[in-house]
Amino acid sequence: MKDMSEKKPGVTYAPKFFAPRGSVRDPFRTSSRGVSDPSFWRWGTDNCLPEALALMARRSTTHRRIINDKADYIAGKGFSYDEGLPLLKAFVEHANGRGETLRQIVHRLALDKSLFGNAFLEVVTDAAGSFLSLFHRDASLCRVARDGNRILMRRDWRRMTEGDTASVPLWPQRVQGADGCLHSMIHYKDYEPMFSHYGVPSYIAGLNVSAIAYKTDRWNISRLDNSFQLSGVMLLDGGVDSESQAEELVRRAERKFAGNPGQVMFMIKDCDEGDSSRYIPIASTNEGDWKDLHEQATSDIVVAHSWFRSLSGLDYSAGFNAERILHEYEIALNTVILGEQADLLEPVKAVMGEVFGTDCSSLEIVNRPPTRSKPLYMKVWEARRADGLDYDPQDELQQLFVAQITKYAMRNID
Repeated sequence: MKDMSEKKPGVTYAPKFFAPRGSVRDPFRTSSRGVSDPSFWRWGTDNCLPEALALMARRSTTHRRIINDKADYIAGKGFSYDEGLPLLKAFVEHANGRGETLRQIVHRLALDKSLFGNAFLEVVTDAAGSFLSLFHRDASLCRVARDGNRILMRRDWRRMTEGDTASVPLWPQRVQGADGCLHSMIHYKDYEPMFSHYGVPSYIAGLNVSAIAYKTDRWNISRLDNSFQLSGVMLLDGGVDSESQAEELVRRAERKFAGNPGQVMFMIKDCDEGDSSRYIPIASTNEGDWKDLHEQATSDIVVAHSWFRSLSGLDYSAGFNAERILHEYEIALNTVILGEQADLLEPVKAVMGEVFGTDCSSLEIVNRPPTRSKPLYMKVWEARRADGLDYDPQDELQQLFVAQITKYAMRNID
């Protein structure tokens, strides 16, 4: 840009534009670069795809809610199993030395699988099979070795540190650790054509709409922070002799006049007579478009997740419809939840059967709908069984019909 003192004769208007301070960066792009090492397969182009996916889940409200809800539904409300297997009962209640239950571990696996499309479970036992412990491992810290038979774990994949990588073979191979126990790893991954080393999350087609939902939220926050003041152009009248003087004049005006309004562009101009400095607001006529864009992005996120609006509280503003929730839950149960539960439990039951030497096929996750609505002709013990509760068909009280113990029956009592 030319110096403003070098003006041609007769020219009295020499505008200079200065954008407000601060850089604009895509909030879903990670700033770090992953390491490149021939010993493992990179997860994403820069090996930092898990970091970007986790960042998006922390910033996009609807996206995060769906991930959390899917993990909760997949983990269920506990486990049902053969009561004649006390070893199985003890393991469900204490799955490792940390005192974690099997449900807690399954919930974390379901969360990782919903978020990353991958999950990792470490199996710890001994040569005699005298004990079994299962540990969830943070998927963002795991990578697949080049040979495809091992999982590498490191605290920070953005830099190489000597001796900071742990290597655990995939089940059924085992390696003896420093604690003298045998360690192995189970790698869960969602199938995706052309991706053989890592799974791809089901919402992969909704990455852009998740970013849109976040940015429209940020737009509303910015309007609130700016007290809903309009953006505009500040025309400053004043002669300057150099670029540095022009920039200093803009910064002084920014501190004195701008405060915290909407985005302001400062423009300096030279006038022969008088002071014509003024602020020209730019009216926004597309607020409806922003709202429609946010609503469309929310709907697209739900579709990308293969999920349902009522199961994530997105339709409560129109009224609480228990019947719709139950209907959508039944569809989700048969299309998403049961399949994910089977994928998570089958390797666990195989490991338990091999170590314990018993049939663990009776182990199942208990599923309960978010709202309860039982047919009035169902007996109490049948309703308790459907909810995964203790039941006794011989109990006289449980022989009553649901209609006999509901508020509708109470109203008809004389």
